[in-house]
Amino acid sequence: MKTIKLFFVAFMALTFVNSFAQMNDHDATSNTKTETFKVWGNCGTCKARIEKAAKIDGVSKADWDKNTQILTLSYNPDKVKSDDVQKKIAGVGHDTEKFKADDKVYNKLPMCCQYERKK
Repeated sequence: MKTIKLFFVAFMALTFVNSFAQMNDHDATSNTKTETFKVWGNCGTCKARIEKAAKIDGVSKADWDKNTQILTLSYNPDKVKSDDVQKKIAGVGHDTEKFKADDKVYNKLPMCCQYERKK
């Protein structure tokens, strides 16, 4: 009888923990926003640099397409703003829709990464 009671208590505890974990997972995904914006660049090296710069705290996914030059960003708007991510990307030499990279930083990019800039 003690074995059955112990089994029942363990089963209830695991059920509660699992339900609580699922509830927290749902809360984490419900605060996710996905946004796209243009980021200028040319190649795979640019892709790696842009995605690395974009992955700051609060960003769950950053995927830059070199053909379209569009970054798809998934992030928690309670933790980070899209503008913060765009500033970070501009900080490593890549212009975005809202922010232009500093000329000194841009000029230090490898030649393959130097794209035609808007004036």
